Amino acid sequence: MFLCLSLCLSPVCLFLSLSFSLSVCLFVSMSVPTVLVVVVAVCVLCRCLIPWLVQSNSTLALLWYDVLLEMTLDFLTRTTRPQAVSINAVRGDPDSVIKAIDHFCKHTEWAMNVGDEKGAILDLVVMETCPSTVLELGTYCGYSTVRITRLLPPATKLITVEMNPEYAHVARQVIQHAGLQDKVCVLEGESADLIPKMANMFGIQAFDFVFLDHWKDHYLPDIRLLEDCGLLAQGSVVLADNVVCPGAPDYLNYVRYNLKYSSRFYQAHLEYTRVLDGLERSEYQGD
Repeated sequence: MFLCLSLCLSPVCLFLSLSFSLSVCLFVSMSVPTVLVVVVAVCVLCRCLIPWLVQSNSTLALLWYDVLLEMTLDFLTRTTRPQAVSINAVRGDPDSVIKAIDHFCKHTEWAMNVGDEKGAILDLVVMETCPSTVLELGTYCGYSTVRITRLLPPATKLITVEMNPEYAHVARQVIQHAGLQDKVCVLEGESADLIPKMANMFGIQAFDFVFLDHWKDHYLPDIRLLEDCGLLAQGSVVLADNVVCPGAPDYLNYVRYNLKYSSRFYQAHLEYTRVLDGLERSEYQGD
């Protein structure tokens, strides 16, 4: 019975259930049936009740998915991001990679990439912009990098910046599996340090499209830095994710009430949940 139950549980639920049950057994003398009841109860709590509760609450969603589950899975798997791409995605097929990550994040491990719903909005904005120079701040696992790059003209390359070396390593693997490694340059480091070097490093005068999906409190200083470095030209489009959850109020105030920008809000939901979120599209009008 216990073996059958174990096979039905996610690694997180099983780990939490066994840990809790073992702790109880160490301090309280309990029968085996009672321990099994405790295991099942904890599993139901972790797999059903808590996910249901956090579906429409942004604070609980971020706490549960991005802190508690993430830390537990990191401990169990010794990895920080989904590795299902190499098993479930067709090598050299970006759309297959995207579908594999979406399925993994919906059914196994939530991850804070842009997701399928907002990803469709991202696709739309990229196709409307048809950029020849692209910058992404916040590579994460490479999901949005693949989404953007697969839509770019043949000669266009994407520059993406990630401060976490572990995330950058996973992203490179995902990008390579998608067959897009020749069209993407992954830079490791702080955006504030790398943005001023972009023009000299790549010979770029300005970016046609910028996707912001890193630390939300960096959105405002980084867009200002892009302006100061002359990396935004008239018509440049900046798309910012998670402007509602977890939110970027200072950034929104800046782009919405600034004559330098013409902005539009796309309402959506936090990736793979029903929590309200959205993206802000801001077109630079020039000084």
